[in-house]
Amino acid sequence: MWLHRAVAGKVVVDPDGAIATARTNLARMLEIEPRTEMYVRAWERILDSGPEAVLEELTSTSRDAIDLRQNTPFAGLLNEAERQAILKAFAASEPRVLPR
Repeated sequence: MWLHRAVAGKVVVDPDGAIATARTNLARMLEIEPRTEMYVRAWERILDSGPEAVLEELTSTSRDAIDLRQNTPFAGLLNEAERQAILKAFAASEPRVLPR
């Protein structure tokens, strides 16, 4: 979820660029793995609805949104340094369970 929240930030800063990247990735996804068509078509409908719909899907905690994000078209919006920083921040924020 933290990675997708960061992606949402990229959408806010450059909605047209982020959506264009997602569309390119969707075309590639469908070409490489035709079984993803259901997810590709769902993402296309969301992208067609505009940035607000994209932001809602990227940050929603609904089961459908969680499932849809498993086939995200937003690969490449975060560079590796950003990804690593987000993952590190997430790990640091998680409460530790102490052994009994």
